[in-house]
Parts: sequence; C-alpha cells; structure tokens
Amino acid sequence: MTRSRLAPGTGIVTAPGASPVLRTSGGEFLRIDTGGVDAETLVRRLVGEEAPEEGAHTAELARLIEAFEEGGHAVAAPPRAPLAGRTVHVLGDPVLTVPVARCAGAEGAEVHEATPDRVAELAGATSGRSADGRVAVVWCLDSPVPEGLWDTADRLPGQGVAWLRCHREGAHVWTEPLASAPGDVTARHVRLRRLAATAAHRELAAYWAGHRTPDTGPHPTEASAALVAGLLTADLIAWAEAEAEAEAEAEAEAGAPLGTGAGAGAGASVGLSGSTPLPPRRRLRRIDLRDLTVTEHPVLPVPDVAPLPAPTRATAHAEAGTAKARR
Repeated sequence: MTRSRLAPGTGIVTAPGASPVLRTSGGEFLRIDTGGVDAETLVRRLVGEEAPEEGAHTAELARLIEAFEEGGHAVAAPPRAPLAGRTVHVLGDPVLTVPVARCAGAEGAEVHEATPDRVAELAGATSGRSADGRVAVVWCLDSPVPEGLWDTADRLPGQGVAWLRCHREGAHVWTEPLASAPGDVTARHVRLRRLAATAAHRELAAYWAGHRTPDTGPHPTEASAALVAGLLTADLIAWAEAEAEAEAEAEAEAGAPLGTGAGAGAGASVGLSGSTPLPPRRRLRRIDLRDLTVTEHPVLPVPDVAPLPAPTRATAHAEAGTAKARR
C-alpha cells in the first residue's frame, strides 16, 4: 500500500458526533465517506502513523488513500517548489530586484541578473517559442518608466517569454499584468489605458516624459519592497501553474494518463467560496508606499488599429468643400 500522507495545507477535522471532514489546502470542507473503514485508522494512515491492519477493509482503505491522491489531498513525496524548472531574469533597481530575486529563488526558480541587452536578445530570438512557459523577465524600477525603455521587452511574449514589471510614480508602485503570450497586456497597453482613463492625460504624459521636478520619494523601504516582491512572485507562481496545467492538458489530449477529480470518498463542498479575483494577466496593482495598501484595477489589451487611408485627390476635394461650407 502506498505511504502517502496529507498534502501540505490539508487536514482532517472531526466534529463531535459527526463524520470526519477534509479541509482542503484552499480552505474548503469536504465530507469523507469512509465506508467500512474506521475513521481513526484513516486519519492515522494519512498523518504517517502506523495503523492497525483493517483485515477485510484493507482494500477499501487503499481505495480511500488513492482517492485522496487523485484529488491532490495526499502525496507520497514533498511537492515540487512552484517555480522549479523556471528561469527568471531580473533587472532594474536593486532596492526592488534584490528582494524579488530572493523570493523567486526561494520558490524554486533559477534566478539570473539580466541587462537590457540580454532582454533584447530574448525578445529578438529567431529560434521559435522554445522558451514557452519556462523563462520569465522581471524588470523593476524605482522611478517612472522612461519613454521607450520597455518597448523591446513588450515583444517578449511573442517569443514565449513571460514579461513582468513594476515601477514607482511618487508614493505609488505599479505592478503591471504578467504577459506571456501574444495578445496579453503589455506595458504600452497599460500606458494607453491609463491615459484614456484620466482627464489629466496631457499632464500624465508630460510626467512620464520627464517634464517634472526632481524626485522626492518616498523610496521603497525594506517592508514595502518585500510586499512588492511578494506580489510579483505570486504572479510568477500563477504563471507557472497555468503553464503546468496547459502542459498537463496537452498530455491528456495525447493520451497520457492523468488523475481526475477527488474520486470516491470525497463528498460535496460545504464551504463558502469567496469573490472571484481578477486574473493575473488582466490585473494592474497600485501599492501605496505610505500605508502599504494595495488596490487592484482590471486592464485589457489595446487592439491594433488599422492606419487611416492615405488621402486621395477625391477626398481632398471633399474635405475642402466641407471646410468652405462651414465658413
């Protein structure tokens, strides 16, 4: 029999006078139909203690353990770190990049210090999308983004490289949505959406262009930088998990065996689910460095617009006639 134990974050709750209930790592409570297996025996097996032989119910206990495994609620070995097998290139201002590199490395990523030239190499690769789901670039600035600085990096998703970034404007740090495929939200899209959303678009554009007084901070502190790094790392983990799910689905379509559902032994959820959060690839965050509050804003990509047709002699005469009529 497999020696699987409860997965990290899960547990079994036994209310007085009630059947045991599984608390999942996501906080849901699932009723357990133990059948003829003693509940105490099941619990002892799943926490790694020696359980007495069940005799006639040994096979049923094995099926219960298998159901826990299929549902991801029991594991035979410690799970892989969420960013294991991923390479993360980090560049920008050390006050933010150092904690980002530390957090990503702690979650299993292979972290490299990068340069704008290295980003340009990744964005201009001609060997196809060989980096799909495995490579990410994180660029952090303790200042507004100079015009044109991220134009090249905006091409990274077209090469299968995830593109994540943040920058500071005064007392606010903005973390932009992670882009990992063509059609995702790029830095250019965010700028256009923000300009369209404010009546002070001319002033905001001038601010970004550098027509402003010298920076007065506040700069990220150790606490605020850790908060920003944690949020960016969470986005990287969400990206890695989504890519892993896509790979698993592709394998399933190719005929690879995969576990499905929680199997027999897990009942209906009796917990309450919270509100649906914004998807990471459509989420713009603003972190206030003064009080460490975080607000989220939905943002969509800006579709390409066909250029206006070149004026012809006929349209030029028509426009001239319209102008005379207005006089």
